[in-house]
Amino acid sequence: MEKKGTKIAYGIALIIIVALLVILKLKFPEGVYGTGWSLLPPAVAIALALISKEVYSSLFLGVLTGSLLVANFRPWDTVRVFIGGGEDEYSNGLISNIGDGWNVGILIFLVILGIMVDLMNKGGGSAAFGRWARKTVKSRAGAQLMTMLLGVLIFIDDYFNCLTVGSVMRPVTESHKISRAKLAYVIDATAAPVCMLAPVSSWAAAVAGYVDDSYISGIQMFINQIPYNYYCILTLVMIITISLLNIDYGPMLTHEYNAQVKDDLFTTDHRPFAGADNYEEGSGKSSILDLILPVIVLIVMCIIGMIYTGGFFDGASFMDAFADADAATGLCLGSIVALVFTFIYFWLRKAISFEKSFESVPAGYIQMVSPILILCFAWTLGSLTKSGLGSGDFVKALLADADHLMNFLPVVIFLLSSVIAFATGTSWGTIGIMAPIVCQVFDYGTYPELCVIGLAACCAGGVCGDHCSPISDTTIMASAGAHCYHVNHVATQLPYAITVVCVSAVGFLIAPFIKLWYLCLAIEIVLMIAVLLVIRAIVSKKHAGIFEEMKKADESLKA
Repeated sequence: MEKKGTKIAYGIALIIIVALLVILKLKFPEGVYGTGWSLLPPAVAIALALISKEVYSSLFLGVLTGSLLVANFRPWDTVRVFIGGGEDEYSNGLISNIGDGWNVGILIFLVILGIMVDLMNKGGGSAAFGRWARKTVKSRAGAQLMTMLLGVLIFIDDYFNCLTVGSVMRPVTESHKISRAKLAYVIDATAAPVCMLAPVSSWAAAVAGYVDDSYISGIQMFINQIPYNYYCILTLVMIITISLLNIDYGPMLTHEYNAQVKDDLFTTDHRPFAGADNYEEGSGKSSILDLILPVIVLIVMCIIGMIYTGGFFDGASFMDAFADADAATGLCLGSIVALVFTFIYFWLRKAISFEKSFESVPAGYIQMVSPILILCFAWTLGSLTKSGLGSGDFVKALLADADHLMNFLPVVIFLLSSVIAFATGTSWGTIGIMAPIVCQVFDYGTYPELCVIGLAACCAGGVCGDHCSPISDTTIMASAGAHCYHVNHVATQLPYAITVVCVSAVGFLIAPFIKLWYLCLAIEIVLMIAVLLVIRAIVSKKHAGIFEEMKKADESLKA
């Protein structure tokens, strides 16, 4: 907020927000529960974050706005709502969300991952992987595609995906001068979208639990919607296309230009993880196994932890265990075992001394303080919006009389779900609101194809809004995994995501009429590639000098 214009814009925004709150108090003396104004708090947080480029105060003011509305502007009750920890309307505040069992499990998981990443850095694993990758991966396209491939392989959970892929691929992308914003985008684009396409994932389990299984099992319903989930599929198509054809546009072009030509991976002065990328060689001779083995153990143990919480070892089938799994607890259990293994492994390898290894505990925690703080505010904001202000009831009322628009409803559901997820920062919460409505509007016994397309639209919209939102936990984790300043990640990712949204909307518009998934999917993929080629032609012509400099820098790096 150093610029005078930014300060003025921020001040004007605050005045407008205060004026809105005064008007709401006068017009809705009984409160705004279940109305469109229930989405005001996340709108405040998002608008202020985009204006100020500062996420902490923006989230704080968003939570404060939500607390005011929930308490109906009563000062003391506003404080109680904000802090939380009580019952009823006081159960949506900070203490309640931080103390929630699921959230605590995720926070522990984040800290353990931070410790493991620091331990692998100190033990020389990250440096060894960087040396191997520099010899193996010969181009920027290869580095981006390797990041995507690793993201696809780690499909069990989006949090796990973001932080693991980030820690492994930072040295690789850094050696090829790929900006942190681009790395964050690729990580984010292969986190939630991949999990939503994987039948064996925490996301599949969540969606399966949201749908009506009167006619078909929840998991089978999830599998049926995959070919129609255009946003998730086209996001992967986009990564492949822009990587192979070297397509960049919007703010991302500036970040990539600075990375390639000016050797500046960050573009802005913000360094949220300063010093964390100073990879060490370790006291012994480090090898690529020092990074890969702990990551493999982490993946295996997290899968075992998840199916354990789902009752697999009590006789449940693998798929049923995943459907009933407590992902937060499973990830927490698996990561604890993996952390113990990593400590012992490095001691036996003599890659790091006993004393130095425990320096990773506070160091890893410190690296995660920023995303943890943002997550706590984001969870509180989402809880206030959904439970405290009844955004779900507002959506239900909005779609209550839309039966006569059956074939057009999937695109409406997709766009509406995107808006809700963007505003609330939660895809799971959005799908939890929308999936039951979809199953009611499109009864599977009467409209089986439309029910599947509608569920796909709901899931795609949830991922889309979550992907774009600056208050989304997955977006926050992608920034943390890439060691990218969060606002930079959001600003550079948004034009790419909007491109996919537009093409996906076309798919959800034509799918109810064609009802042949393979034909619709083929049309969508061709359209996505065609749109990107048109964008490349326009941007290349407009910024010919920039692209020429980037091409020379890339050729110089290869040489």
